Amino acid sequence: MSSKIPLFRIYWEKDDVQAVKNAIEKGMNWAVGPHIEAFEKEMSRYIGAKYSAMFNSGTSALHAALLAYGIKGGDEVIVPAFTFIATANAPLFVGARPVFADIEEKTYGLDPENVKEKITRKTKAIIPVHYGGCPCAVRELREIAEDNGLILIEDVAESLGARIGNKKVGAFGDSAVLSFCQNKIITTGEGGALVTDSKEVHEKLKLIRSHGRSDDTGYFSSSKYMDYIDLGYNFRMSNITAALGIAQLGKIEKIIKMRRKNAEYLTKKLSAVKEVAPPSPPRGYFHVYQMYTVRVRNRRDALSKYMAGKGVATKVFFHPVHLTSFYRQKLGHKKGELPVTEEVSTQVLTLPMCPDLTKEEMDYIAEKISDFFEG
Repeated sequence: MSSKIPLFRIYWEKDDVQAVKNAIEKGMNWAVGPHIEAFEKEMSRYIGAKYSAMFNSGTSALHAALLAYGIKGGDEVIVPAFTFIATANAPLFVGARPVFADIEEKTYGLDPENVKEKITRKTKAIIPVHYGGCPCAVRELREIAEDNGLILIEDVAESLGARIGNKKVGAFGDSAVLSFCQNKIITTGEGGALVTDSKEVHEKLKLIRSHGRSDDTGYFSSSKYMDYIDLGYNFRMSNITAALGIAQLGKIEKIIKMRRKNAEYLTKKLSAVKEVAPPSPPRGYFHVYQMYTVRVRNRRDALSKYMAGKGVATKVFFHPVHLTSFYRQKLGHKKGELPVTEEVSTQVLTLPMCPDLTKEEMDYIAEKISDFFEG
């Protein structure tokens, strides 16, 4: 067996290829076309939301969400620093200020108690992140948002299909942002979406993503004049991309089942290594394992280097956003602001995880981790 094990492999089947092939062979509607609306309807149905708008990335969707809710200069948006940087950057895109709150250690999501402390009269929204496939304490955050008249925008980029009880993440907030980047639960290479129950927000999103133009009749298929009624961007998803998305969404439950089975196996294999703490979601939290992140309290970086030498890819998701050069130098953030985030970030390590990860590969990963600590 080859020991070259990547962090992830994209899971695809013949129907994914056929869907893209069919869209291309139409000879038209490569940009705007019927697959986009069909993908939106299927995604709304899957999440349990009334509306869905497709975008060319999750970042674009989050940017558009803040614009649609009227977040602007002088406003504050509470975000975690334990996330991909786009979550924190999005408020800056619209002139607002990201306010970092700390995380709790069970799900690595925003700590509701710390969020309460960060609310001011300028606070307009909270953006919680469901880390790595596990729901965060979103029910508690929903209550905080309601009690303070704040908008709750869930970042579901890493956790499509995760749920608490029978309710999927993405259905707790006022809106939710999804990502279909290549390492996500389902992927279109790049792509994103925003789901919501608000018709008003949905209508604004359609304008924002397409230059502020009302184009329900189809820009390339109609000779009718279409007015530009607001400032907008080119955030559209292509029809070809949407065709792939529909095919991927059609197998999402199979993908999640495969991921969970592999995660269960790897957790069992690592249970004998006392230096490593595998993911352990709270009772009633359905984890989809977009990432398989362990906690290594000692010698994390040395373990990562050792695994690389053995042909196993690992990665730290995430280094704290507030300690990046930009946020330090431009916005004045410093070490010590978020003690839990900063501690956790020195100990987490993401191991390979994908639907078709083999038992032989997982045995090898566990064996090498064990060898490292025994040595």
